[in-house]
Amino acid sequence: MTAGNRNVAVVGVALSDCGRLDDATPYTLHAQAARRALADAGLDRARIDGLASAGTGVLVPVEIAEYLGLRPTWVDSTSVGGSTWEVMAAHAADAIAAGHANAVLLVYGSTARADIRAGRRTGDLSFGARGPLQYEVPYGHTLIAKYAMAARRHMIEHGTTIEELAEVAVQAREYAALNPEAMFRDPITVDDVLSGPMIADPFTRLHCCIRSDGGAAVLLAAEEYARDCRAEPVWILGTGECVSHSTMSEWEDFTVSPAAVSGRLAFGRAGVRPAEIDLAQIYDAFTYMTLVTLEDLGFCKKGEGGAFVRSRELPVNTDGGGLSAQHPGMRGLFLIVEAVRQLRGECGARQVRARDGDLPRLAVASGTGGWFCSSGTVVLGR
Repeated sequence: MTAGNRNVAVVGVALSDCGRLDDATPYTLHAQAARRALADAGLDRARIDGLASAGTGVLVPVEIAEYLGLRPTWVDSTSVGGSTWEVMAAHAADAIAAGHANAVLLVYGSTARADIRAGRRTGDLSFGARGPLQYEVPYGHTLIAKYAMAARRHMIEHGTTIEELAEVAVQAREYAALNPEAMFRDPITVDDVLSGPMIADPFTRLHCCIRSDGGAAVLLAAEEYARDCRAEPVWILGTGECVSHSTMSEWEDFTVSPAAVSGRLAFGRAGVRPAEIDLAQIYDAFTYMTLVTLEDLGFCKKGEGGAFVRSRELPVNTDGGGLSAQHPGMRGLFLIVEAVRQLRGECGARQVRARDGDLPRLAVASGTGGWFCSSGTVVLGR
């Protein structure tokens, strides 16, 4: 086995405590998730030689490495919003395959909900008013409004209905009801979604993700390390990444996300087709994200996302997603955790099955950053 052709596996995954955590800090959540992921893998901390993290401080991987007592020789602090973790997983897998690292820890923690509660930040997330954004900020175009505008465009061009978007939230809550780690578990109906307070037309409150605290960690390792780990390895089969735009005026088509590119790359590199996938974990800060990403990944044709969601042909966001389970900021790492747990058959009442009744064999995790500004897609298999 030579550097450059090593297979790469996910050998450990974990969440920190999640939900309402008024007394936690982002650093304690990083540490809690990291310890749990190492325990899940059964791998000694001394064997970690790579670290990837984003979302805190200025020298993010340096600060997190110091807090965790690590001295990595490979680091990544790529920050492209919610897709950060799929993009980091791609970079880490490439580094391990090339022999630049052997075991890389991806870790994240955030007290987004507690910070709002304590007045450390406002509820309206701002990306600033410098650079290209200065031309849109004066018009009050918030993050939610950008997604709402894109959803409305899809409704106009393809006849997507508000009921179809609401169905995304309903199905997410159904999975959350089966997930003891989910923040909101009470059933909801399409009527509940439609009758809620308007946030940004056409989105009412239940079309929008929840705010939570929490963290997650994923440990990637070379195949020779995977043999010594506790759980069955889940292999990184293919990855793809793409950036699109930062201003809405430079987004050519509001009905097409950069997942159309990252997905094509990931599936092509994995040598599998969307029809072979047993489950998908899709970034869902808003209901429209799930629908359009399913289209762009190739699970259905453009404009048919609403009907595809209603068909329930593919299990999607089986932990309850950002709409119901947890959303502490950049949620992409949680997608990988749930995909791995499903492939390993560890999800209890919400465990999905392949078409032949066996455990699922293939999963995809696809993260989105900004307002469809970036996308990272990872195909996983056991």
